[in-house]
Amino acid sequence: MQDEVVGVVRKLFGDRYGGFDRMASVFETAGICKRHSVRPLHWFCEPRGWKERTAAYLDGAKELFIDAATKALQDAHLKASDVDAVVTVSSTGIATPSLEARASLQMGFREDVQRIPIFGLGCAGGVSGLAVAARLAKAQPGAVVLLLVVELCTLAFRLDRLTKANMIATALFGDGGAACVLRAGDGGIAEIDLCGEHLWPDTLEIMGWDVDSQGFDVIFAQSIPSFAEENLQAAVSGILARGGVGMHEIDRFCCHPGGAKVIVALEKALGLAPGTLDHERGILRDYGNMSSATVLFVLDKLLRTGLPARSAMTAMGPGFTASCVSLKRLA
Repeated sequence: MQDEVVGVVRKLFGDRYGGFDRMASVFETAGICKRHSVRPLHWFCEPRGWKERTAAYLDGAKELFIDAATKALQDAHLKASDVDAVVTVSSTGIATPSLEARASLQMGFREDVQRIPIFGLGCAGGVSGLAVAARLAKAQPGAVVLLLVVELCTLAFRLDRLTKANMIATALFGDGGAACVLRAGDGGIAEIDLCGEHLWPDTLEIMGWDVDSQGFDVIFAQSIPSFAEENLQAAVSGILARGGVGMHEIDRFCCHPGGAKVIVALEKALGLAPGTLDHERGILRDYGNMSSATVLFVLDKLLRTGLPARSAMTAMGPGFTASCVSLKRLA
């Protein structure tokens, strides 16, 4: 729960970080009630280096991978041996061999399964990964493509970083995994009829990782909410227009909810009434920001409550980039 995190963080930083009292309000304004982590709170109270963080990532990410993949395949009435290609998205840890290889034996993937691991897309990875999986499925009609998105954001927590960026990350990030099955042909819930990305020039410094001997250190060098409010609409409308779709044809946007302020900025940027992105607020409240996995949680919520005729999934991430996928309901 968020109040438990606040108590622990206050003990860890209250006496060492002069700006803590000023920054502590972010835990209340983040719009988060609870989050999940692959390690208990007390694990974060001791300094951790690359070896320990990587061990935690390999263990936790593999477990989330198997859980999410098994559920997605069961929902699609498929077995792991039916899978022809696996797209694995994760930017919060390094695994070589990659996660799908580590999970392969337990899952029961075939020996000839195609493996496409994707690293470095950050929060945009869920939408971009879905686009990659869709292109693979379209190129191989009848093939079963399994998309896995697994992020262990909490492992980037740093005791040694007395910075605003570290405090924001500590207040926002949680761990999570999600999966979905794609196949070209008849049946299914929805069709991906267009996808695209927009990369803004000279924006590398906005968001990313700074890597040192201890692990990942989060970079938030510019206000994401203000950037989204000023720039997202033109990027998304441009992506849709290239596929012959107008903004007015979108019945519901399905957005990555980076934080409470980001959601407000997204509603303003996309011309939506305040409160429209209710599923995004609910997922943020119950799970926190799980980086690339979060938007797939929002999509799952949208599917369960009723997918509109046309939806557009959007996310922003390091680059700085915006990703967009258009979904048409089939059933």
